[in-house]
Amino acid sequence: MPQHTQPLICPAGTVLFRPGQDCPGFVRLLSGTIRVTLTAANGREVVLYRVTPGDVCLQTFACLTDGRSYSAEGVAETDIEGEIMPHAQFRQAMSADPEFRAEVMQGVARRFADFQQLVEDVALTGFDVRLARVLLRLAGAGHQISVTHDALAAETASGRAFVSRRLGEFARRGLVRPGRGRLTLLDRDGLERIASEER
Repeated sequence: MPQHTQPLICPAGTVLFRPGQDCPGFVRLLSGTIRVTLTAANGREVVLYRVTPGDVCLQTFACLTDGRSYSAEGVAETDIEGEIMPHAQFRQAMSADPEFRAEVMQGVARRFADFQQLVEDVALTGFDVRLARVLLRLAGAGHQISVTHDALAAETASGRAFVSRRLGEFARRGLVRPGRGRLTLLDRDGLERIASEER
């Protein structure tokens, strides 16, 4: 890894970039998670992807290789640590360092696979399946999720009202118990059965 880098240390909630901003350089994340979202003119938000250590942010990659400005927003979802490599050093490393180039291109390939999955989920997968998968992912090994209906709408690429209706149905079926700004998973097996459905 080239050495001409600057430290990046930010607390959770820090906005790292917004639409229209220029890119400061290539970000290599060492710890934490960055959430990248796209917001439409009507205010509807969609989570495009998350950047974790070893990942490449496609927004940043496009800015560095194609001279674009950012078109989405990146927020530190947790406290993060990393480093920023300025444009000139990034271009030099991509041309002169085969190991670095391979690392970046593998990261880009993984990110495109994530995008393909996102498109497949939105276009070809039923909403209940998407919602169940998101709930299970957010809960991890636990049963409690601190999340709003707006956040779930962004995670599932849908509208808040629709999320609320489907969560109400999940609650009636005994799958979840809604709370103020949180959800409790009551029936993981039931959610996993829904999540495993094809549509």
